[in-house]
Amino acid sequence: MAKIKASKGAPYARIVGVGGYRPTRVVPNEVILETIDSSDEWIRSRSGIQTRHWANDEETVAAMSVEASGKAIADAGISAEQIGAVIVSTVSHFKQTPAVATEIADKLGTNKAAAFDISAGCAGFGYGLTLAKGMIVEGSAEYVLVIGVERLSDLTDLEDRATAFLFGDGAGAVVVGPSQEPHIGPTVWGSEGDKSETIKQTVPWTDYREGTVEKFPAITQEGQAVFRWAVFEMAKVAQQALDAAGVSAAELDVFIPHQANERIIDSMVKTLKLPETVTVARDVRTTGNTSAASIPLAMERLLATGEAKSGDTALVIGFGAGLVYAATVVTLP
Repeated sequence: MAKIKASKGAPYARIVGVGGYRPTRVVPNEVILETIDSSDEWIRSRSGIQTRHWANDEETVAAMSVEASGKAIADAGISAEQIGAVIVSTVSHFKQTPAVATEIADKLGTNKAAAFDISAGCAGFGYGLTLAKGMIVEGSAEYVLVIGVERLSDLTDLEDRATAFLFGDGAGAVVVGPSQEPHIGPTVWGSEGDKSETIKQTVPWTDYREGTVEKFPAITQEGQAVFRWAVFEMAKVAQQALDAAGVSAAELDVFIPHQANERIIDSMVKTLKLPETVTVARDVRTTGNTSAASIPLAMERLLATGEAKSGDTALVIGFGAGLVYAATVVTLP
């Protein structure tokens, strides 16, 4: 039996660049109130959301991804040709095949990089980051581009009082590269498929195609069930990620949770007993819930505004449809 030669990768991996793109159209709560019976005060008190961005016809999933990725590659100080793989997490690319990652890899000018999409909802960025880390340590790529991108306005039922105000569009990207020291901690991830009905697409595409339903499929959720799960269970997962990385709450600089709901964020901060010195991402206020894009977009904004700085230790956690989750501790680029 032949002996297979082991791959030679880097000892560790780290995030070396970050970029984001938000569509030009800003949509205030007043626009949402045109189709649902609610109020600006109710939306803000229940979610923290004041505005969100919605894409126009030119701001496609691919176009937004290319914009965000170009910024991340420039921030990393490398060329597109050095990207060995492109991972895109999205639930709102409406072509089943080919993967939008292949189009993005080509438009960026990569040298035939491996490219594929993943579907892990709001935890997709964490899933992609974990895959990228493995590729670099295994040696199959020197640099990996991880993109979270959504056009959730295409999947929003504007007459659904429970969800019409929640979702926004945008793209966030990071470049993951080699490191001589650990800068991405162990990932705590998993799924609870028995709760899959709490966040879901209303009907399959085939029902719409066959005329079984007239309304285009949209995302729906059981708000209270999701809230309880996120508050009580995801704080435990976040703590497990801290423990796995050997980092205490007192040593943490930044907390970047999925930007689903500010009340969930506040509850997690309280449960984790994070010190007031920890910077907490609250991008949800002006960006809404952008699913897979929310963590990299929030990371990019914190660094751009100076609320966080290069070298800070950050806890990131994503959770959503599936129900799926992923948490890890990273050093900011």
